[in-house]
Amino acid sequence: MSPTLSTRDAIAQLRGNSLANLVQAEIERMILDGEIGPGEKLTEAALADPLGVSRGPVREAFRMLEEAGLVRTEKNRGVFVRDVPIEEALEIFEVRAAMDLYVGRKLAQTLRPAEVRELRQLADAMDRSAKAGNAPDYHRVNLQFHDRLLALAGNAKLVATYRKLIKELSLFRRKNLTGESMIVSAREHRQIVKAIAAGDAEAAGRAMYQHVMNSRERTLRNHEKSKIPA
Repeated sequence: MSPTLSTRDAIAQLRGNSLANLVQAEIERMILDGEIGPGEKLTEAALADPLGVSRGPVREAFRMLEEAGLVRTEKNRGVFVRDVPIEEALEIFEVRAAMDLYVGRKLAQTLRPAEVRELRQLADAMDRSAKAGNAPDYHRVNLQFHDRLLALAGNAKLVATYRKLIKELSLFRRKNLTGESMIVSAREHRQIVKAIAAGDAEAAGRAMYQHVMNSRERTLRNHEKSKIPA
């Protein structure tokens, strides 16, 4: 028995969507890793060939990336990687801080010893990367740490919103990873874990809130420095 036309169409669409998701994930990685910079134009042809796909999945990937806030489409001009204005970045930090305040309080009341050990291991890994001056490794583990905190909080809607904000801040966060700032940031992560391990909800929430606001301040300082003529 051969499948109906509608069934074949559904299967073809499913395959197309799965491929578009893979393409979207790879282009997103390239943007977040800095391989494609803010303001850079994306073209279907230039991406389809090296990824070994047709232009259709790339076109669908562009749509998903726009929904995620990573690219923008300009009429008659094309698709470009978003360059998030500093004013918007500072607002995102403030929203993140409010969310992290809640997360810190909740985790201090709910985490089990094994989960605390997992967070401590990630904080230790960041500490080693900071001391070695390894910014790419620090950035990777830092993302894992915060994503794990969100996952442990057990709120799917919060996780989805937070991840979108994190992606939009990616460029600014990488610029913050200088030698001294990594040491300071690593210390802040250890304070977060310490407060959560102690079961101190107010201290944990405050530590997470202040960590994000400190990142906001570092971002603003770096931006102001970049405007000073050499």
